[in-house]
Amino acid sequence: MSDTDRVALAFSGGLDTTVCVPLLEEEYGYDEVIGVTVDVGQPEKEFAEAEETAEALGVENYVVDAREEFAQLCLRSVKANATYQGYPLGTALARPVIAEAILDVALEQDCTALAHGCTGKGNDQLRFEAVWRNSPLDVIAPVRELGLTREWEKEYALERDLPVEGGSEGRYSVDTNLWSRSIEGSELEDPATIPEDDIYDWTTNPSGKEAELVEITFEAGEPVALDGEDIGPVALIETLNEQAGAHGVGRTDMMEDRMLGLKVRENYEHPAATVLLTAHEALEGLVLTQEERQFKQQIDQQWSLKGYQGLIDSPFVDALEGFIESTQSRVTGTVTVKLEGGHCRPVARESDYAVYSESAASFDEEDVIGGITQEDATGVAKYHGFQSRLANRAIENARKNE
Repeated sequence: MSDTDRVALAFSGGLDTTVCVPLLEEEYGYDEVIGVTVDVGQPEKEFAEAEETAEALGVENYVVDAREEFAQLCLRSVKANATYQGYPLGTALARPVIAEAILDVALEQDCTALAHGCTGKGNDQLRFEAVWRNSPLDVIAPVRELGLTREWEKEYALERDLPVEGGSEGRYSVDTNLWSRSIEGSELEDPATIPEDDIYDWTTNPSGKEAELVEITFEAGEPVALDGEDIGPVALIETLNEQAGAHGVGRTDMMEDRMLGLKVRENYEHPAATVLLTAHEALEGLVLTQEERQFKQQIDQQWSLKGYQGLIDSPFVDALEGFIESTQSRVTGTVTVKLEGGHCRPVARESDYAVYSESAASFDEEDVIGGITQEDATGVAKYHGFQSRLANRAIENARKNE
């Protein structure tokens, strides 16, 4: 390995990535480590902490603003009603965006390798490396390759006087971006533990708060306005996180099946995602035909799985999005949702593309589209279940003859 070898490290300033810096230099022999911190909507204090830690370690740290790109991806996921086992794909969607930004910096800075501090038991190692292994650079994963544990890292940080206060960063592992906030670790790893309210930051106890109506306007499946006012993707998500979070909307406590087969307990907050996904699905219910809705559920499920795996740039996803985009051309209109008591539910929807006839559906009107009357349903009623009745009769006769 030459003296010019330089590695770009996905850097947060937390315990894992801080410990990786000396390990990359001493265990792997890299002459220089540069850090790359990618902004996908984390709290401002995290960037200040990362900068302070990088300075204390003598590491040059590059900060990349990818909020707009990430917000666009989040809204793209809305078109696919994307959730995995019931929760929006915040962390999963952020990782490829972060990985691409780090790769760009690494190439610009003539790095020979890329490194991350992901554990060998988690999903993020796969999401990062799915992007990085398409480049000519080496991929290094110190935590996985050296079999490190959190306890070992804490002791190592204390021994080396690394700037992480011995790894005492709080009881939980928290990951925050525009789309979601995840909380895991410590006593939450026990599925029988009931979480305290203090694990939540975006959502508050909605007790006693008056209900609120919010109107979302969609154009071709993408949310473009809030309560009648045009608003950009980042501002839309940030506003709804605050607005819906005040009603306790967007909490998930689940047992999650990771890609490696491990089942883990996860807690999430995702107010804006909950509102937008709820509103979008309600609008699809108004404008799409029954067959489109049924088939799109299968398409959405596959898109969500690829999103969870960090493989949204695959040819398979391109093919899925061909169908999705063909349906979204008519997903234009407004949906009003009600925020109340920790819940978000659609209460009104309107679109020029509505596959709906009030006169046809009304109990108070007889003349409808196509001249169909109630009496016309008699023949349908006679044939409905006809084959099942024949089958049951045949079974009954056969039993009598035994």
